[in-house]
Amino acid sequence: MHRVLIVDDDVALAELVSDYLGGHGFVVEHKATATDGLQAALHGGHDAILLDVMLPDGDGMDLCRQIRAQSPVPILMLTARGEDTDRIVGLELGADDYLPKPFNPRELAARLKAVLRRVSPALAPEVLRFGPLAIDKGARLVRLHDEVRPLTQHQFELLVALAERSGRVLSRNQLMEIVRGEELEAFDRSIDVHISRIRAAIEADAKHPTFLLTVRGVGYVFTGEGPAS
Repeated sequence: MHRVLIVDDDVALAELVSDYLGGHGFVVEHKATATDGLQAALHGGHDAILLDVMLPDGDGMDLCRQIRAQSPVPILMLTARGEDTDRIVGLELGADDYLPKPFNPRELAARLKAVLRRVSPALAPEVLRFGPLAIDKGARLVRLHDEVRPLTQHQFELLVALAERSGRVLSRNQLMEIVRGEELEAFDRSIDVHISRIRAAIEADAKHPTFLLTVRGVGYVFTGEGPAS
């Protein structure tokens, strides 16, 4: 399930897009200003961003440039201005696609999925490797120094969610949105226990973790660094 950020001051449009994408397997977050959008884009762990050009407190083009300077997250620009110059500038600043308003939500979803397909091989390989740690998504196995480390289904999904966003701090709520399943409610109450058990499986010393760190008052971050040699 992909997490998408919409940065657009048109609340009605954002709600329409959120409802449509939500019905097609996306988790959607909305921000109405450039200031809030930048913070969410850099710290929210999103898989793609829908970015309006005209914002009440800034220019979407400049926001695109700021995001791209710090993150490879796919960006799809949305604008009521359909001139070729705007489209070209947006793409030159690092946007992955460009869709003028008004648009058909079905086309938006198709373009969004196409962008995610293009970047997914680079961003989410079948086997994630971090030094001695290998996370095989196809086989659903975790190996440390080539030794299989047992994890439950939810623990494996939680580890993958963190590892695919290595370096990004994810809150418990964000992790809950990413890792969905039949035991969601029970998982929510025991997320810290799951983290402890993951550490016991993948860390050289669970009491002094190097792969999976706690950011006090915020959530967790997978560093990808592992133990020092």
